[in-house]
Amino acid sequence: MIYTRGGDNGSTALAGGLRVSKTDLRIEVNGQLDELSAVLGIVRSEGLHRQYAEIVLRIQKELSGLCAEIAGSEKTFITDETVKALEVDIDTLSVNLPPLKQFSVLGDSRPSAYLHLARTVCRRAERYSVQLFLTESGKHGFPLSYLNRLSDLLFVLAEKTK
Repeated sequence: MIYTRGGDNGSTALAGGLRVSKTDLRIEVNGQLDELSAVLGIVRSEGLHRQYAEIVLRIQKELSGLCAEIAGSEKTFITDETVKALEVDIDTLSVNLPPLKQFSVLGDSRPSAYLHLARTVCRRAERYSVQLFLTESGKHGFPLSYLNRLSDLLFVLAEKTK
């Protein structure tokens, strides 16, 4: 059964069974990351170049791990190496991009438009994550740099798919 009725009172369970309000900041951050992954699923369905689609799929898997960490998983999914992999992708993909001289007008292609949407959702998730980090410092040690770098990568991918 997909339904449990456990959330009918406005609460939900974290890893380990702790029940919290659905308004808990951890739930909000995970909702933002879930939305980001859903937008990235749309991006992948748009017939991206295989190299880009593989990057987006990897990111979706990383976001699932990040959600688990925020929900209290004992396992660490996002590491310094994960952030470094995003930086390598950014450096590799931005080699032939022309320098930006002004703000981009978004929407030159459907994949590019969806990638920019994903970037804005990522930035929102980052803002909520910073709030979570500041309110519960030490409990959620995932590197905030991951979402910061991810939004940069999504921008580069959007530029590459114009």
